[in-house]
Amino acid sequence: MDSNKKQANKWLVFMNIPFQMGLIIFLGVMIGQWLDEKFKIEGSILTIVFSLLAVFIALYNVIRQVTKMSNDKKE
Repeated sequence: MDSNKKQANKWLVFMNIPFQMGLIIFLGVMIGQWLDEKFKIEGSILTIVFSLLAVFIALYNVIRQVTKMSNDKKE
């Protein structure tokens, strides 16, 4: 039973990863747009910078979670 519960928890983590990535990227874009409007920057430079930064943060988060699950599996 304990093994089934751990397996279910892993599935929940994997199912949440796309939502976490989407939320991080969405927030990055929104912050970039807000800063572009606040400082009246043309060309949406800050939107691009913050959205790319958010993508890298989201990818780092996924890699960290998968690595943690992989290490937990070995123990």
